[in-house]
Amino acid sequence: MCPISGWSGGDEFGRNSTARGESLENALRRFKRKVISEDIIKEVKRHSFYLKPGEKRRVKQALARKRARKKIRKESDGIRN
Repeated sequence: MCPISGWSGGDEFGRNSTARGESLENALRRFKRKVISEDIIKEVKRHSFYLKPGEKRRVKQALARKRARKKIRKESDGIRN
């Protein structure tokens, strides 16, 4: 168990085993793809610092506004074309 984060290693994020004779470059490429597909980087960034509940709510609302603006912009582009 990690004394800092409390992580016990149970989930095995990004577990990757190399095949016999597989090059290091291929193994790294597979590992990077797996990390990206499992959103491990996003999870680490999200847990890297504490957000108060109010701050978290404001960030969530800002993202919702951004998505809405993007959706409106896409719809208006579709009308023009």
